[in-house]
Amino acid sequence: MLEVGMQAPDFELLDKDGKSVRLNDFLGKKVVLYFYPKDNTPGCTRQACAFAQHYEQFQNRNVVVIGISKDSVASHLKFAQKYHLPFLLLADPELQAIQAYGVWQEKKLYGKVSMGVVRTTFLINEQGMVERVMPKVKPDTNAEEILRYLSGDPGDAVGDKK
Repeated sequence: MLEVGMQAPDFELLDKDGKSVRLNDFLGKKVVLYFYPKDNTPGCTRQACAFAQHYEQFQNRNVVVIGISKDSVASHLKFAQKYHLPFLLLADPELQAIQAYGVWQEKKLYGKVSMGVVRTTFLINEQGMVERVMPKVKPDTNAEEILRYLSGDPGDAVGDKK
């Protein structure tokens, strides 16, 4: 997994409207890049809705919010429409960014081992460097933790890597 101080890997993925988006398009702005397992699942929906609820606060700080999963463009469009998600959702079915950021990992559920996306959030600074890594974040509090950090309260969130 990437660590604080490393260059954030650039990528080019399609958004919910089929438009190509690159991370480097946002140089000069902070970017909240959050990876999540799957559209329309309980935890992922709560996390996305929390980012939507706080979206104006991110905009006021000139911070871009991007969610990435391996779901399709069509799935992202339905997800965004259903929950009125105002931020970018990028489709990564080929695992380009997911693997580059090290979030495709072994997961255990009810004793069964499989590969999947580990819910992780990265804060990328204006120069494209990783400023903060938050592995295994809680869906309900992730957006608020980032806003606290951006407000100058670094906090010691569980699972936070500085």
